[in-house]
Amino acid sequence: MRFAVLGAGGWGTAFSRFLANAGHETTLWVRSPDRAEIISRMRENEKYLPGVHLPLERLVVTHDLEQASRSDAFFLAVPSFAMAETCERVVPFLPQRPVLVSLAKGLDRATRQTMSDVLKARVPDSTVFALSGPSHAEEVGRDMPTAVVLAGEDQDLGHRLQRAIGTSRFRVYLSSDLHGVEVCAAVKNIIALATGISDGLGYGDNTRGALITRGLAEMVRFGRPLGVRDATFFGLSGLGDLVATCTSLHSRNRAVGVRLGRGERLDAILNDMVMVAEGVYATRIVRDMARAQNIEMPITEAVDRLLEGSADPLSLVDEIMTREPKVEGH
Repeated sequence: MRFAVLGAGGWGTAFSRFLANAGHETTLWVRSPDRAEIISRMRENEKYLPGVHLPLERLVVTHDLEQASRSDAFFLAVPSFAMAETCERVVPFLPQRPVLVSLAKGLDRATRQTMSDVLKARVPDSTVFALSGPSHAEEVGRDMPTAVVLAGEDQDLGHRLQRAIGTSRFRVYLSSDLHGVEVCAAVKNIIALATGISDGLGYGDNTRGALITRGLAEMVRFGRPLGVRDATFFGLSGLGDLVATCTSLHSRNRAVGVRLGRGERLDAILNDMVMVAEGVYATRIVRDMARAQNIEMPITEAVDRLLEGSADPLSLVDEIMTREPKVEGH
């Protein structure tokens, strides 16, 4: 098949490399023409995925959207806050009834929509999927075994994509719970901020394990009223990605939390980052949505106060760990 990956951050670069090595004619679209030329010539994205060589065969790196448009499916690998603008930019070049796959793990700040809803609103005749799960670019780019979930409403087409992109090193599971997969992907980043804060304070495995477990409980409380299925909470996009994001040295959200726990200011951290930590933006969205539904989310509330500067890391973790005793399961 012919695929286009729109967005040349770490994940977009790693995924385009994977598709090409799996035998597919692949185009990696880069927003900046200068960056496209450098990546194409050097066969490496030194800024976002250093040390990972890009194949010469079957992978074209370009700034030309018309060239990228000659594809059977389009994987959008841009941050959530750039999804709407990117979609509007590429719409004139898309074929009729395009297949769009979101690789983003966040929510739209303006509308609180998932990325699939953002795509459907701007390309009404499209068929939309989301690809999610524990899949750090640094590991996929080095061919480490990975399992992900592809979620969408058109299961027949989903099966074809599943068979096309699945390999012995990249196992793809199929789900019809599109919104559920996206909701879990957004919430897990918030919990990763909390575990990072705990790690930055010097706390250990016990605290991290407690935060992951109670974070999963928050994910379930938040997602069930939205129709998220139990299998999704405890699948790759839920528990699987939650554990990976909360514990990995590759996790951008955990890394932001670690620096916050050490006392650094959020604005200084963000100014110093090359890539995007989606949890920073998802926290307020999820907090507001939870409040509107009277859903109790103490970890999300605490992280939000720290991000806005009205709480310190030590009091945040202590507050979460010393709440009123509860019966497990609530």
